[in-house]
Amino acid sequence: MSLITTEVRDRVGILALNDPDRRNAISLAMNNEIVPVLDDWENNDDIGAMVLTGVGKGFCAGADLDELTAGSNAEEMNAIYEGFLRIAHSPLPTVGAVNGAAVGAGMNMVLACDVIVAARERARFESRFLQIGIHPGGGHTWRLRQITGRSTTMAMVMFNQMLNAEQAVQAGLAWQVTDDVNLIDDAVALATIAAGQDKELNARAKATILSLDTVSESMEAVDFEVHPQLWSMGQPPFRELVARLQQNISSKN
Repeated sequence: MSLITTEVRDRVGILALNDPDRRNAISLAMNNEIVPVLDDWENNDDIGAMVLTGVGKGFCAGADLDELTAGSNAEEMNAIYEGFLRIAHSPLPTVGAVNGAAVGAGMNMVLACDVIVAARERARFESRFLQIGIHPGGGHTWRLRQITGRSTTMAMVMFNQMLNAEQAVQAGLAWQVTDDVNLIDDAVALATIAAGQDKELNARAKATILSLDTVSESMEAVDFEVHPQLWSMGQPPFRELVARLQQNISSKN
């Protein structure tokens, strides 16, 4: 059985973690299936965004404990996080459709996505690293603090506070709460907006947003954006739009 399933809908690739008997726990074998799919989708002009979800009642229960405890050096530990990092580093716009509990390393799968749509009844977000006696890994604390801030990160990591869908939105971790039965449709609808935009423009805008922590001043922010903006102005989507607008103005005169 494949440990992921894939589907393409409206230029959106849907990737579902598919090990429901183990609540979609992350394994090296699962990572080995995720990576080539992302490689293919990023080079496929017919796919402009992706949705990540889980099969069954859980989103992702964390890392396979046998493989986790077998890690004896940084290289082996990083291999456990390869799948989520491949998603986190993708230039594609990514939507996480959280259908159930996202726990530990499963939270990393959430943190890898650009925006989160959470199922109203079943979505749960739980760090739980310290509660099983292990330090967070995979950049968990950094990503969580970048997204939600210091207080929420402390509450979730140090004080074992679990968030439901509504609380995740309030904390800035999730963007939208939706009825469970509409989860995938709503996530795809959101992803379709990004997928309808120029793929390279999306990639450059995403790279800019993810690099903003290096910018600390107003004029530095202007300089940071001016080169990709000039590039975009020379590309067909913008030039064709300007030409249509100019033609419309000319036809009215």
